[in-house]
Amino acid sequence: MVAQLLARSRRRDPLDSLTPREREVLSLMAQGLSNAAIAGELVVSGGAVEKHISSIFTKLGLPPSELEHRRVLAVLRYVSEG
Repeated sequence: MVAQLLARSRRRDPLDSLTPREREVLSLMAQGLSNAAIAGELVVSGGAVEKHISSIFTKLGLPPSELEHRRVLAVLRYVSEG
């Protein structure tokens, strides 16, 4: 029963909903790379990086806010996982 509860709680982790590419983008964000640097590293357009980041924000439940920095909050969630 405990294993089932733990498995359910893991499935609810929003980080689990990220695609491998979104996780890669988030990892590069956590390393402090800019969008342009991420695009260069992944050999994709800046627009593609922006779309991945927007999707990451949505999946992590980080709506636009004047009081909080979504990029920092996303990275904090990512690093607290590991």
